[in-house]
Amino acid sequence: MNIIKSTGTFSFYTLISRILGYLRDILFAISLGSGPLADVFFVAFRIPNTFRRLFGEGSFNAAFIPSYSKELVKGKKKSENFANNVFNILTIFLLALVILIELFMPFFVSLIAPGFRSDPEKFVLVTQLTKITFPFILFVSLASFFSAILNSHNRFAAASAAPIILNILMIGVLFFWKILDDKLVIYLSYSVSIAGFLQAIFLLMFVKKYFKPKFEIHFIITKQIKIFFKKLLPSIFSSGVTQINILVGTIIASFQASAVSYLYYADRIYQINLAIAGIAIGTIILPRLSKYVQQNKKLDIEKIQNKSLELSLLLSFPAAIGLIIASEEIVSSLFGYGSFDEISVKNSAKALLYFSLGLPAFSFIKIFSSFIFARDNTKVPFYFSTISVLLNILISIYFFRDFGFIIIPIATSISSWVNAILLYVYLHRAKYFKFNKELVIQFSRILFSSIIMGIFLYKLISYFGNQLSYESTYKVVYMLFLVILSILIYFTISLLTKAFKLSDIKIKY
Repeated sequence: MNIIKSTGTFSFYTLISRILGYLRDILFAISLGSGPLADVFFVAFRIPNTFRRLFGEGSFNAAFIPSYSKELVKGKKKSENFANNVFNILTIFLLALVILIELFMPFFVSLIAPGFRSDPEKFVLVTQLTKITFPFILFVSLASFFSAILNSHNRFAAASAAPIILNILMIGVLFFWKILDDKLVIYLSYSVSIAGFLQAIFLLMFVKKYFKPKFEIHFIITKQIKIFFKKLLPSIFSSGVTQINILVGTIIASFQASAVSYLYYADRIYQINLAIAGIAIGTIILPRLSKYVQQNKKLDIEKIQNKSLELSLLLSFPAAIGLIIASEEIVSSLFGYGSFDEISVKNSAKALLYFSLGLPAFSFIKIFSSFIFARDNTKVPFYFSTISVLLNILISIYFFRDFGFIIIPIATSISSWVNAILLYVYLHRAKYFKFNKELVIQFSRILFSSIIMGIFLYKLISYFGNQLSYESTYKVVYMLFLVILSILIYFTISLLTKAFKLSDIKIKY
């Protein structure tokens, strides 16, 4: 396996999905802005979208791939029986969960958006929309199951391409926002559940080569199945801790008008780097790393771990610096149109800046957790994630009255750094990971290249100040030009300093 090539394939489709996601969010900003309807829809969308991220961005893989890989070694029949039992239990459980939540939706909405209870009209609408979007959870979970099987066989393209379907359907609805008017959020909600169904069907077409699911009410709960489901919940919680922290932030933000929208738009921007620098790399290395751990190939384990962390640093550090420097200009260029006014831009930019301070930590959590998951251990990351979430809640609630919504990204970043440090300390003490000399040298080169790129970006933003102002018609074109130029500057300096070497593209692990 070639980490860079495989990550490139995964990242390509992820990038396409995120670009379409940005187009979707620009249309959100134009049609909904950061007003009451936007807050209501984003709460209804946050639950299925968070679930998609929890299941679809490596969390399900963390529990499934090591267990499935063990069964593959025993033979095709064993692996098929294991996978089919998981499929049946998962389907029945999720179907029951969806029905239960649908029946008690008002109570469920009270938990996820308690701030909306003071506004009966808002509460009724968000309850209606969440009823429509909630079935997405069933479909996206099954899609994640199919993705995990494909990833186990080192097939990453289809799984990373599937989320594109959601963005295409939502963009299709948003193009009719003037005609649909207040009914826009209802049609958007339907598009979410329909997209989930289509994603599951899309992945089923690819997974048939390796596994043909057979739905049966009667299934066998073997020892392996018990172990898998015992690991699943901790793996979802620990691998998706960043998303859980954001969900916690959404719940707290519901007490302040427009705050949910500010956090949503900020979250959308930094997530693209997390998808590439953390999720993609963590997903790619897990199957191969699990195999090396089972074979006790210590040199291969050390090599793949250090190279994956190096690649994460190479991608996350310049992104964090760039977002900190250009947070307001980026938010304005992407979303500063129509109903999304200057106040909305400034508040979303503040949230983005503080989220950006935690961006490297978000990526490290994904990478470090994969190192532990490969050893069939989901408990340790779960314990650290619990500490992180509790710390996030404590900081957010304690300081919310004084600082308002802005404390939420601050708390998320602080708690994420604590989580990343705890994971590293555990890995180091357990002798599962240590920095090799090359990684230490590479880190200094990456840091130097990132700082130089940041200085160039700061100068460029100052020079093109008028073209990037809120009133500028072509600000997105200028911002895109500056981003591409900054990326070129960064990789040029990285090549000169050898922070990135072209020869790494050909190395296999």
